[in-house]
Amino acid sequence: MITVEIWSDVVCPWCYIGKRRLERALAEFEPVVEIVWRSYQLDPETPVGEQRGMVESFAARKGLGESQVRSMFAQVTDVAAGEGLEYDFDRVRPANTLDAHRLLHFAAAHGRQGELKERLLRAYFTEGEQIDHPEVLARLAGEVGLDEAAARRALDDGAHADDVLADFETARSFGISGVPFFVFNRRFAVSGAQPTEVFTRALEAAREASAVDAPHAEGHVCEDDNCAV
Repeated sequence: MITVEIWSDVVCPWCYIGKRRLERALAEFEPVVEIVWRSYQLDPETPVGEQRGMVESFAARKGLGESQVRSMFAQVTDVAAGEGLEYDFDRVRPANTLDAHRLLHFAAAHGRQGELKERLLRAYFTEGEQIDHPEVLARLAGEVGLDEAAARRALDDGAHADDVLADFETARSFGISGVPFFVFNRRFAVSGAQPTEVFTRALEAAREASAVDAPHAEGHVCEDDNCAV
């Protein structure tokens, strides 16, 4: 069994792209692979229920013109399209992702973490859902087969906060400063939304159980408070 732990954030555009590229590598890989999604927050200070759109918010935070930001977003949208993803930054609403990460741990406990991760990413980048609103999160959980009422209770009760904090602490201990970050059997790592062949090589290295740690690869990574392109 190969376990791939992925530190990522739901609002990270390169995380969604990296997910697709890993999935393409997995489609051609024989052994059983377990995927575990780990929590990482790019901007913990994002206010819950931010009313500004992503273009306006990002431009204000970075001191950039909105036309420049739109050009940057257009570039990452084109890359996403190449992976079969539809990004619509005009609809994206900035969100604090703490509750989304708690809900992903809830989903993991009920065998639906992968399905919820995909649903949250699509809801954020394509549909413009406000993914830090508890009613939205609970509804999305219900859409992937989780008990919507139980999901809402978990959100209201603060469930899985310790699990999220544990992921943050492990990320710090590993020296992770940007996402996506992929760890294979706690021995090999890939940093960033690498091409599919990089993930294929990492999977093969994990399978061969090499005694030599694989070097961290360079790629598109979303760093703290700097995750648009």
